[in-house]
Amino acid sequence: MTSYFDSPIGWLELVATDDFLQRIHFLDTEPNSSFQENDLTRRLTDELKEYFYGQRKEFSIPVKPEGTPFQETVWEELKKIPYGQTSTYGEMAQKLGDKNKVRAVGKANGSNPIPIIIPCHRVIGADNSLVGYAGGISKKRFLLKHEGAILL
Repeated sequence: MTSYFDSPIGWLELVATDDFLQRIHFLDTEPNSSFQENDLTRRLTDELKEYFYGQRKEFSIPVKPEGTPFQETVWEELKKIPYGQTSTYGEMAQKLGDKNKVRAVGKANGSNPIPIIIPCHRVIGADNSLVGYAGGISKKRFLLKHEGAILL
């Protein structure tokens, strides 16, 4: 099932089964496809509206991202970064037990198929720079500013 959401950071393509959210994809333009909603995508749209209106800090939608075991471990760790806070790639690697896996963490973070819900935008560079984001740095900056994690 594919649905769409017109968010403050642009159109989002929402891909879900009846039971799990599988992917959120940033679109550059308004979708040409018709909307196909189910109960889960309707709930997700409601939760995204609440998030962007500042009324929601955590999502309750069940997710099922598909990746390698290492990617899935990184994505689980991303879910632990609280709303309004950030972590660095180095801190993430340390939490996963190997400070030398900074690049691997960065690659897994960049492969996250469910941005916003699995908050990969909350991972920043060691020097507090906003490096890498599938939706672009401007979207990452918007999300972090929206959550109060950065002021600029």
